Amino acid sequence: MTDPIPGAAPALRRLLDLLASGAATEDFAGVLADARLRGEPADVLAAIDDATWLALRVHRTLRQHRRREAELTALFDTAGDLAASRDLDDVLQAIVRRARLLLGTDTAYLTLPDEAAGDTYMRVTDGSVSALFQNLRLSLGDGLGGLVAQSARPYATPDYRTDGRFHHTGQIDAGVLDEGLVAIIGVPLLLGGRVIGVLFAADRSPRAFSPDEVALLCSLAAHAAIALDTAKSLADTRAALAGLNSANAVIQAHSAAVQRAEQAHDRLTDLVLRGAEVADVAAEVAVLLDGGIAVHDADGNTLAGQAGTGAGLAEAVAASRAEGRAVRRGDSWVCVVLAGQEPLGSLVLSGRPGLDDADRRLFERAGVVTALLLLMRRSVAETENRVRGELLADLLTAPDRDPAGLVARGRRLGVDLGRPHLVLVAEAAAPVGRGRLAGAAGRYLFGSRGVSAEHGENVVLLLPDDGSTTPGAAAEQAADRLARLTGFPVTVGAGRSAAGPPALAAAHAEAVRCVRALRVLGRPGDGASAQALGFLGVLLGDGHDVDGFVGATLGPLLDYDARRGTELVRTLRAYFDSGSSLTRAKDELHVHVNTVVQRLDRIEALLGHDWNHPERTLELQLALRLQLLADG
Repeated sequence: MTDPIPGAAPALRRLLDLLASGAATEDFAGVLADARLRGEPADVLAAIDDATWLALRVHRTLRQHRRREAELTALFDTAGDLAASRDLDDVLQAIVRRARLLLGTDTAYLTLPDEAAGDTYMRVTDGSVSALFQNLRLSLGDGLGGLVAQSARPYATPDYRTDGRFHHTGQIDAGVLDEGLVAIIGVPLLLGGRVIGVLFAADRSPRAFSPDEVALLCSLAAHAAIALDTAKSLADTRAALAGLNSANAVIQAHSAAVQRAEQAHDRLTDLVLRGAEVADVAAEVAVLLDGGIAVHDADGNTLAGQAGTGAGLAEAVAASRAEGRAVRRGDSWVCVVLAGQEPLGSLVLSGRPGLDDADRRLFERAGVVTALLLLMRRSVAETENRVRGELLADLLTAPDRDPAGLVARGRRLGVDLGRPHLVLVAEAAAPVGRGRLAGAAGRYLFGSRGVSAEHGENVVLLLPDDGSTTPGAAAEQAADRLARLTGFPVTVGAGRSAAGPPALAAAHAEAVRCVRALRVLGRPGDGASAQALGFLGVLLGDGHDVDGFVGATLGPLLDYDARRGTELVRTLRAYFDSGSSLTRAKDELHVHVNTVVQRLDRIEALLGHDWNHPERTLELQLALRLQLLADG
């Protein structure tokens, strides 16, 4: 610059004022323009031009210093904010927000690697409006971010969509387009030479990022990498401390649970040794577990506690047996009571839907103690049943020898023969199954006032008759339960209810005839009473050939139906059941009356003209009845 020219002094002072006030760049050019308007000499204009150029250089240097000072201040503030943050999400959010503010971009975002998936994912964004963009995943080497993560170097592009320096994918390009981004800069977060993430800033219009802006974002990324590592370390430390505290709590809880379980076991065992009943054990378990306890036998009948098993008990008991522990059923818990592999019953705990492991084990231990108590009761019952069985054998062998003595003897054993009883006779289908059936009968009567004994080739059961069931229903129930206990079909016949030795012996004979009738009818495994079989039971009790009689009487009709798919046998049965009325027969068969007539004509052709005579009608109706019973 030349020596000052006197005429240029006002312009120079004005330039200094502009520098001091931090005026805009275009204001400096106005000084020279004003001098030209005033008509200043050429040497003055040249001096003012030189001074303006120097002033602009000083202005640019000052602006750079102020910007650098602002950036350094922002970096220091960022470092302080990151150092104060302890939560990982807060740290990540602070990083991208500060990056967006420092570079003045429309959005900023951060991606982190997913080691399990082998790619990187969008962890946090600031200024983003696209859900598609916010859920992007980038494979190593794909897109600008993949290139930064792979090369560990910063990259910037003024126009992402037209930049061919990195590998474009349809998914990434679609996300960038949906967000509307154009200019993007990405820098790596480095920690010990390892890329732990990528920090981005982006604009929705073309923009060339300057080297200073790249350096600024790199500085922020360096601070962010340290803060991110610190936050992860703190999170790991907290997790480890929480794990130690949890482990300590678990150890203490386990120790307390073991001690409580030992005390509970001692209390329950003491109850059993002192001869307590099932109800006493149930009440003690209810106190220990602070809930309601019900004890059921193997059939679901209530032995103690609240009556009523509810739906699904059998399935829950089966599940408990399969899993080997108590299972939850709705708001209750169910535990099977086992003696080896034999189910003796179940425990149901109500009022404790949230049963913890310690109380669950205590509940299961109560099942073991209950099994021990039931076994002891069954052993006593079996001993008593053997003694009572001798009474039953004497009753059936010689009921008329000393009826009064039998009644008195029964009373001493707790069996009142003067009250009504049901007599059931059970026959094992297996050739060598009587001994097994006798044991099953004892288990079936366990907990009741019934008596069982082996007599002849069968097993006899004597049940008190309280009027709650019929002989036929009692026989059916016994056949079903004994079959499940033995594992093979058991046929059960029942006599009518009787009281006193002679009447009970007669009921036994009736039950024997009923069993024999069921065997002749080809219905092993069924249960029925003599009343249910009616006069057929009496007739068949001597072992007549039922199949031969039915075949000889109805054979032509049966063969014809089998060959032609007709219903002549059904039509004949409907005809007889309707009192030989064609109208009622056609209503029962749901056919036209002409169809009934045509079928009866076919029956006459097959059986002969005398099929409707009284003596022949009796044979046909008897054969139809026998066939129906045999099929039932």
